Amino acid sequence: MKVLYSLVCEDANVRPDGRMDVHGVFHELPAPGFPARQDHLVLVAVLEWEDGESGTQRFSIDLLDPSDSPCGTLHVETEVLPRVTRMAPPRTMLVFPIADAFFPSAGSYRFVLQFGGAGEQLAGLRLIHDPK
Repeated sequence: MKVLYSLVCEDANVRPDGRMDVHGVFHELPAPGFPARQDHLVLVAVLEWEDGESGTQRFSIDLLDPSDSPCGTLHVETEVLPRVTRMAPPRTMLVFPIADAFFPSAGSYRFVLQFGGAGEQLAGLRLIHDPK
């Protein structure tokens, strides 16, 4: 499995034609103090599967704080279809709305996908102290 892309945004939808509409991509959030909460954000990741990885696949996505401690985990199960000859490898489009995300301190946060004993870096997000 490999990560084709990942991002954090306000909203995303997978269309019937297999494309994805993404709105309001962001990389940082201001917060008046810490700990902080974000009412709503969406994590998007598109995964491409290798030959032999068809069937039910289970993995997790951890949100790591600036000290690399987990502050949230998503447990994921997806069904991967076998690759069809002369077609692109199978893909999984993940759209995870996250309500009331908790951020204990200012700094750089990152999502990491854990699959098969390895961690794959996903999108990052910087929390900035902005007392305005």
